Amino acid sequence: MPLSREICGFSTQLLNISIASLCKARNLEKAEAVLIDGIRLGYIPDVVTYNTLITAYCRFVGINEAYSILYRMREAGVKPDVITYNSLIAGATRYCLPSRSLELFEEMLQTGLAPDEWSYNTLMHCLFKSGYPEEAYKIYMDMILKNITPSSATYNTLINGLCKVGKAGNALRLFRNLQRFGFSAGLVTYNTIIDGLCKSGRMGQARRILKELGESGYAPNAITYTTVMKCCFRSGKFEQGFEIFSEMMNKGYNSDVFAYCTVISALTKKGMIKDANACVKQMLGNGIGLDKACYNTLIYLLCREGNLETAFRLLNEMEEGGLEGDEYTYSILVDALCKMGHIDAAHKQLQLMEMRGFQSNLVAYNCLIDGLCKVGEVDSAMKLFNKMNSKDPFTYTSLVHGLCRKGRFRVASKLLLTCLREGMNVLRSAQRAVTAGLQSSGFKRDAGKLRTALRLAQLSRY
Repeated sequence: MPLSREICGFSTQLLNISIASLCKARNLEKAEAVLIDGIRLGYIPDVVTYNTLITAYCRFVGINEAYSILYRMREAGVKPDVITYNSLIAGATRYCLPSRSLELFEEMLQTGLAPDEWSYNTLMHCLFKSGYPEEAYKIYMDMILKNITPSSATYNTLINGLCKVGKAGNALRLFRNLQRFGFSAGLVTYNTIIDGLCKSGRMGQARRILKELGESGYAPNAITYTTVMKCCFRSGKFEQGFEIFSEMMNKGYNSDVFAYCTVISALTKKGMIKDANACVKQMLGNGIGLDKACYNTLIYLLCREGNLETAFRLLNEMEEGGLEGDEYTYSILVDALCKMGHIDAAHKQLQLMEMRGFQSNLVAYNCLIDGLCKVGEVDSAMKLFNKMNSKDPFTYTSLVHGLCRKGRFRVASKLLLTCLREGMNVLRSAQRAVTAGLQSSGFKRDAGKLRTALRLAQLSRY
């Protein structure tokens, strides 16, 4: 008898491993089929089996489908545990459903299960993420009252949550209070508070925390420095950003591809092409490999210089190395080809995107429509426009300008009215071009109707 139990337990373990592997591969249908086959063969699923399925359904399907597995567990005589409810609360958090998270937390209490630290951490994260910082802090206080000892993960959740809801000052005060009570902040905590201060524009305080980190015995990593650099560049403080990068290199901290990419991108935006190229050479000289984001940055840099041959060679190198180009990669190339007047080649790139099954080709379509209009091929641009599944204000603006340049003001007016009906708006320069064109061409009534529609659209937005 003990031997049969051992065999059954071992079989259940294999069953769980198989289901976990299939769930990781997002093949839930096969995971369910394996579960059915396992039961048929006498391998009894346990709480781990169902928890694995719940986690997968939360991630890839939905919270309702994940919750329905609870009924199957109870029918099979398997009692949910704390991990079951933690997974469901995490699923509700993923979909920003604070009410559902609280309901699940309450249900866990009613079933007699005692929430653990991760139950509280996950619930706090959900409330912060959904914009309820006061309620999240109440959950923290409840955790303290229940004598559950907070960990560094708990404090990081509080600090990160306060930063995310724009309360970086409160996060910094909490950070200082924790230090006074003997909390030894780790690198993750420092990175979190630095990121929050940077995003709230408190660059001076972020620099002070960065200096403090260096004196604390912890070595700032690439994430720390890249966080500060990104915020400097985002706020237009390029010199400060470059200083941070130099400081990072001078102090001997190892950089990585993300830090280099951030600097290369900033140099490119500033038009400092030679410096960007020098940074690329330095990165490669340090033995740092390129990832997709870095390849895209370099391809953009080469296209901006007009060096399309090298850009395409780099794309081939990237794909031969096992990294597939994405929508951003091909949109850069389509835009560059259009700007250099190679419209047919740009069209072929767009067709290649479609053949590869890219879902988001809007930017590439917009680039090609703008390119066609600028070389006077408005009819081709219209055909492409009619083929598009989704459009944005840039799509309409390019086509409206193209039609106006050809003197087709009435067609441009109809297009503009369609855009307004769909709740979008084109640039005022395009609006003025259409109304002025209609007026000068003798279509005064059409011009009046368009002006009225534009006014009504403007009023409806206020």
